[in-house]
Amino acid sequence: MVIPLTLLAFAALTAAVAPRLLTRAAWADREPVLALWVWQCVVAAVLLCCGLAMSLSAAVAWAQVHSGVFAPAPAAVREAYGDATGAPWAAALAVALAAGGLWTAVMFVREVRTARAQRRRRREELRRRAPLLPGEDAGAERLVVLEGERPDAWWLPGGQAQLVITTAALRRLKRRQLDAVLAHEQGHSRARHHWLQHCAGALAGVPRMPVFRAFRDEVHRLCELAADDAASRRFGRMTFATALVELNEERGVFGPGPGHHGHHGHLPQRVDRLLAAAPRFTPARRLRLTVAALLAPAVPLLVAFGPGLSALA
Repeated sequence: MVIPLTLLAFAALTAAVAPRLLTRAAWADREPVLALWVWQCVVAAVLLCCGLAMSLSAAVAWAQVHSGVFAPAPAAVREAYGDATGAPWAAALAVALAAGGLWTAVMFVREVRTARAQRRRRREELRRRAPLLPGEDAGAERLVVLEGERPDAWWLPGGQAQLVITTAALRRLKRRQLDAVLAHEQGHSRARHHWLQHCAGALAGVPRMPVFRAFRDEVHRLCELAADDAASRRFGRMTFATALVELNEERGVFGPGPGHHGHHGHLPQRVDRLLAAAPRFTPARRLRLTVAALLAPAVPLLVAFGPGLSALA
């Protein structure tokens, strides 16, 4: 049956071409939310191809699966897809794809459990350093102020999201700069960026799939840019850019030499982007790109269900 092989060929093509195009696209920095959407459509297309190819290969390999998949379908649809032939290649392909799906599920569970354990430890540390005041609601979103010599602010996700800022940041930042930093962290919270990063981290553990590793690498950067835009729209690009410099100047990421490592390595580019103030796309152009991105997951659906729809026509 050629449909599973066609699906895998499209998945391989998408996985090879899409990351190169997206990582080189200059427009992604101008529209990070749209770029995240395009990345998700690409990843969804690859996953759909693998899932549909696994189901159809299993239907070719085993009669029991074939009857379960096509039992509700009319006779014309069953004829369009053929009968179970017990082909060894189909069984091997179905088993390999199922193993990949199981591995992905295990990686996702592992990613979520690890993240929850880390958040639990960080929350316990926050409780020790900043206990609840009398009458304070434990379930409410809190702004936690910690004593610290280094200016810093971060968002602790979860069911009870918390914004944390150090006293050094309070001393260094002006009022509007502080409000912009808090708006940045709230942008992460409202957009649920932590779930997107969990999914990207889990998929990156799938072997021999560089598209998923590229997705993980880009997700963090684009999430930061999206939160930057949320803050700058409310308080201005210059205000938030200077706040970023004030918070991270001591990390050594803005000067020459070492220091450009980890997610802090993107800070100079983020500040330059805020100061450059490139205009956003028009709503019509954003709509066109949004619809075009939907074509990626639509193709495997058309390939898989096309013969059945043609038989019914």
